[in-house]
Amino acid sequence: MNANLEDTFQAADARLDYAKELREALIAHCRLNSEAIERISDSMRGSGMSFDAAAVHIGLVTEREAEEASAWTRATLASREASVVEQALRRQGSNRQLSLTHAGVGRPSPELAFMHNAQHPYGERIRALRTELLLLKETDRQAGCFAVLSPCSGEGRSHLAAELAIAFSQLNRRTLLVDADLRNPCQHLLFGIESQWGLAQALAFGQPSQLFGVQGLPFLSLIPAMPPAPNPSELLSAGGLKQLIRRWRFTYDFIIVDTPPVSRYPDALNIAATCHNVMLVGRASITPYRDMRAALRRLSSTQSRVLGAVMGNF
Repeated sequence: MNANLEDTFQAADARLDYAKELREALIAHCRLNSEAIERISDSMRGSGMSFDAAAVHIGLVTEREAEEASAWTRATLASREASVVEQALRRQGSNRQLSLTHAGVGRPSPELAFMHNAQHPYGERIRALRTELLLLKETDRQAGCFAVLSPCSGEGRSHLAAELAIAFSQLNRRTLLVDADLRNPCQHLLFGIESQWGLAQALAFGQPSQLFGVQGLPFLSLIPAMPPAPNPSELLSAGGLKQLIRRWRFTYDFIIVDTPPVSRYPDALNIAATCHNVMLVGRASITPYRDMRAALRRLSSTQSRVLGAVMGNF
């Protein structure tokens, strides 16, 4: 009898977990704002329907979107059951609770001063930028994905992307750092990673890319770009990256995407259009004003939102 009761309680818990996960998946997948969520909740109270059924009923979610979210949720829960480590991470406060399998673990290089010295003056500026982006995400669910762009090479874009990802992960928020510079990638160098199946191969063959963990940062995952691709513009404009980011939104609170220089390649514009949110990076007294203006002019065609410019002094 006790065994039967325990099975009943476990089944009830499983249903509650599924309902909760499905609700969060739909909110992220369909970018439902607080007003939409309230409308769905009102419909649930009046009809007794589940969150997904009510969302479809009032037309805020399509049946296909509900089915996609349901399939993703079931896969998530099945994966989580097999991971004891994931259960520990859940208790630490991450909102995106997929079980992640890492192909390896990298280590932040000494160049990432913010990681190795919390009292570094530069770290205070990174944390201030992180706070601004956190406030933005509170009012816009789409704001969890950021493309970091610079007009030219050597302006600190990749360093800023890496340090922002580190800063978000230190809040126990699931963070993904993506190296989308398929021409001259460097995130694998900043984290000491070797890979034969990076973002380029994932886009070319329609297969998942390898995830790497980072030593000392359990909430940070990295997707390198290596090895470089012979046709990066085609890969980034074919729609594959958009699909990947759509999936990653189910898993991560924040996605930081490193890009190639805007002035040299069209790749960054494709990435900006996909991420919607852009931060421009330049170097004080180095980046020409005309290049920054040209980058802003080119970004206007992507309909992405330029959040601001970060000027470094290093």
